[in-house]
Amino acid sequence: MEDASNQEIRKAIPVICLAGVLVFLFSGCAPLGSYSDEALYTSDVESVYVEMFDNKTYQRGIEYDLTDAVAKRIESETPYKIVTDRNRADTVLSGYVTSVGSSVLSVEQESGRALEKESVLVAVVRWKNLKSGELLINDREVRASASYSEWQNQGEDYAFSLAANKLARKITELMETQW
Repeated sequence: MEDASNQEIRKAIPVICLAGVLVFLFSGCAPLGSYSDEALYTSDVESVYVEMFDNKTYQRGIEYDLTDAVAKRIESETPYKIVTDRNRADTVLSGYVTSVGSSVLSVEQESGRALEKESVLVAVVRWKNLKSGELLINDREVRASASYSEWQNQGEDYAFSLAANKLARKITELMETQW
């Protein structure tokens, strides 16, 4: 009896394997590690006007660093061109800094002084297509952080500048089309 069932199982294995392969091939999923020829950025946008970011925090000047970093990242890492005249732009990128903060990461045991600190920036971003009125990014919150050490002559301004650059990188990544 066992021999007959084993034979049936052995006969069914190739059919099951073939069915599995067919399901995999026709499922529409690309195999891991494959490439796509889809563009990372939308082709109907050529230019971006970057508005000065608003600052709703006590940390003055961070909006300048963030706006400058975003404009430079867009120009260097995307196919879009930065324009200085809003009327000539296809899209407008705007936003505001909602939160800045610092916290202690590590403390010297003997004196209790902070060895390493972290600064965090949070911003809300909006990207609007002026041709169609469509919001390409609708009030997305983005955050970035950077650590610093006063023992290495790095101050809070240094960390906020690093965090602004990281935030700019994340904002330009949001500009990529979703897969």
